[in-house]
Amino acid sequence: MCNREARTVDVIRLLDLGLVPPIRSQTIYHAVAYALDENTPDTIILVAPSEPYVCIGFHQELEKEVDVEYCRAHGLPMVRREVGGGAVYLDKNQVFMQWVFRREALPRDINERFALYVEPLVKTYHSLGIPANYRPINDVHVDGKKIGGTGAGQMGMAEVVVGSLMFDFNIELMSQVLKVSSEKMRDKIFQSLKEYMTTMTHQLGYSPDRDAVIKIYLEQAKATLGRRIVRGKPTAKEFALVEELDKQFATDEWLYQKGGLQQAGVKIHQDVRVREAALKTPGGLIRVTARVREGRIDDVTLSGDFTMLPKFAPGMLELALRGTALETSAVQARIEDMYRSIAIQSPGLTTSDLTKAIMLLSQP
Repeated sequence: MCNREARTVDVIRLLDLGLVPPIRSQTIYHAVAYALDENTPDTIILVAPSEPYVCIGFHQELEKEVDVEYCRAHGLPMVRREVGGGAVYLDKNQVFMQWVFRREALPRDINERFALYVEPLVKTYHSLGIPANYRPINDVHVDGKKIGGTGAGQMGMAEVVVGSLMFDFNIELMSQVLKVSSEKMRDKIFQSLKEYMTTMTHQLGYSPDRDAVIKIYLEQAKATLGRRIVRGKPTAKEFALVEELDKQFATDEWLYQKGGLQQAGVKIHQDVRVREAALKTPGGLIRVTARVREGRIDDVTLSGDFTMLPKFAPGMLELALRGTALETSAVQARIEDMYRSIAIQSPGLTTSDLTKAIMLLSQP
C-alpha cells in the first residue's frame, strides 16, 4: 500500500492473515500498534491461531491464574498479551478481530469504544440468525449466555481493541487450564461455562463457513465505521517488529512478570506481614498482594482481569500507595488523586472498589 493511500483518513487497512502460530496471533497487533506512524493507516487484523494455547491479560500473574503444570504436560503454550482481561483458552475455532487505530479515530470514553467495537460483531451474529446483544461493559451475549468478550489497551501512538467471533469453544479444556483451589471448584467452573457460554455452533447446530462469516463482518464494520476497508499487507517495519516481539513474548521474563509477592498472610516478623486479598467487581477481579509494615503499605502489587487505561496506571497506583497508612480514608484519597492526575479509566471498576480490595488486607 502506498503512503498516499495509507494516509487517506477514510481508508482502513485490512490484514487478513488466516492461521498463524499461537504467539504470532498476539504479537501481530502489538507490532502494528508500536510501528504506527504518520504513514500508517488505521488497521483491522483478522487472525486465528494454528494451534491451541492459553493467553493471560496484561495485569494478571501467570501462576495465580493458570495451571502451569497442566499446560506444560499437554503442550499448551502460554502467552501474555498487553491488553487487560482474564486468562482464556484459545484455538482456531475463534477468529480474532484486532483493531489498531489512532486515538482520534475512536471514542475517548472506554465504554463508548467497546460499544462501537462490539456493534459489527452483534450485527454479524444477527445476520446469521443469532440474537446477540451488547452487554456492557465489554461482552456479547445471546439470551444471557456469553458468546464473546473484548479487551482494550494503549500501545505507542495506537489504541487497540480486540475480540473475536466464536465459532466453537472447548469448555473442558478451558476449565482444565485455569488455576483453582480444588477439583470441586474446577467442576463448578466447567458447569458454569456450559450453562453461561455459547457459540455459533451451539446456536445454529453447525459451524458456518468462515469466509462467509468474515465477509459479513467486514460489511458490518464498514457500515458501523463509515469508512472503506481495503486489503493490504504488513510493512517491512511491522514484519521486523513482530519478529522481535515473537522472541520477547517467548521469554520467562515477559510471561512471569507481575509475579509480585507470592505468599499470602505470612508473618515476616512482628511488624511485617505479607498478605493477599481478592475482590470481585463489575469491572473484573482485583487481586492485591502487599507487604504491610507497622500499619502502612510497604509494597503492593495489583493484578486481575480488569481493564485499566493508560496501561501503566496499575504500576503508578502501586508506587503511589507505598507508605500509605492502611486506613480507608488514606487509601481512598491516594487512589482518587492518581485517577485525577493521570486520567485513569477503569470501566466497571471504581476508586471505592480498589479501596475496598486493599482494605481487605487489614482483616485478621
